[in-house]
Amino acid sequence: MGACLSSATQVSSRNKATAVAAAAAAAADEGKHGRAGAKNEQKKQKPRARNGGKLKAVSRLSCGRRTNFGYDREFERRYSIGKLLGHGQFGYTFVATDKANGDRVAVKRIDKNKMTLPIAVEDVKREVKILKALKGHENVVDFYNAFEDDSYVYIVMEKESRYTEKDAAVVVRQMLKVAAECHLHGLVHRDMKPEIFLLIITELPFKSTEEDCPLKATDFGLSDFIRPGKKFHDIVGSAYYVAPEVLKRRSGPESDAWSIAHPWAREGGDALEIPLDISVLSNMRQFVKYSRFKQFALRALASTLNEEELADLKDQFHTIDVDKSGAISVEEMRHALGKDLPWKLKEPRVLEIVQAMDSNTDGFIDFEEFVAATLHVHQLVEHDNGKWRSLSKAFDKFDVDKNGYITPDELEWYSFL
Repeated sequence: MGACLSSATQVSSRNKATAVAAAAAAAADEGKHGRAGAKNEQKKQKPRARNGGKLKAVSRLSCGRRTNFGYDREFERRYSIGKLLGHGQFGYTFVATDKANGDRVAVKRIDKNKMTLPIAVEDVKREVKILKALKGHENVVDFYNAFEDDSYVYIVMEKESRYTEKDAAVVVRQMLKVAAECHLHGLVHRDMKPEIFLLIITELPFKSTEEDCPLKATDFGLSDFIRPGKKFHDIVGSAYYVAPEVLKRRSGPESDAWSIAHPWAREGGDALEIPLDISVLSNMRQFVKYSRFKQFALRALASTLNEEELADLKDQFHTIDVDKSGAISVEEMRHALGKDLPWKLKEPRVLEIVQAMDSNTDGFIDFEEFVAATLHVHQLVEHDNGKWRSLSKAFDKFDVDKNGYITPDELEWYSFL
């Protein structure tokens, strides 16, 4: 960033979106994670280029909107969407009703606008392919069909009660059967955890020990085919279930079994309703290493996100905020960064992370501070090109006198806020 904003250089408003994007992208490059960093072997152009000492934006066109997936296009004629069941970073799951017979199904709706690169399109195609390959297995959700229209891809599955983490610990063997079935098909699930399973209740009252109430796996979004001897080199999954091999960037089929055979399965264990995302915790650890300007840029970027983009991080924030006070204390952060993780941070490191995130120095982490340190910057770059066009709002936070330029004095002034 020194080459972009030296004492002798000003950043014009023509490039103002790129100025903040450069800082955020640089932060992402230092701490790539999740699916966005999954394809290390695919080389991508960086979204900026030198032009006379200035940064020039390089546009990315959405692949999703111009891709014909080949799926049925009659979703709205056949189904009506109901209440929201859950959400992830790029997709939402709803209850839907079959208009022909009144049956209720689960529908995962994925926004094509967020598929800005071929990798995002391939992720969706692969998930549908995997669901078809595993169709009919007693412990995998019944896949009905895949649909698309100009705006979304719809994956239609059976709808049953969701299984909680504590109940899942009683029937771990069924989860292991899913892992074994995946491996027989040359697949690695890569995000094996209780939350991806549905419980099929055949009779009430329900007892979690009943053998005639099978679990069914539903989510194969991070799954991938693997050749014998091949290793994955990216970090994906949920913090409390991730295998050490994943963190070492040399994981394979064995990581699925490790995720299931974990202390949460013990009777009376400390199981959570929403597990912590490994990438969120990794981003917090990385945030402390960034320069002050990168941290300022991320805080400015965080303020431009909408409710939909913040939904997943809000769940993670509430999970760490155990006392539900609306702010994360040092003790709560120590618990999140230390319990059941393959890497446990010592007290000085936890305090260092809290101090880096705590921009108003009140000793607590509020939601805005949390978002700045944990948002999936690299995924925003890869999956949501429109976000970069709105970065003028973040730029304006630095441009104090609103003259269209960021000066060193304004950066210094901002650092005291």
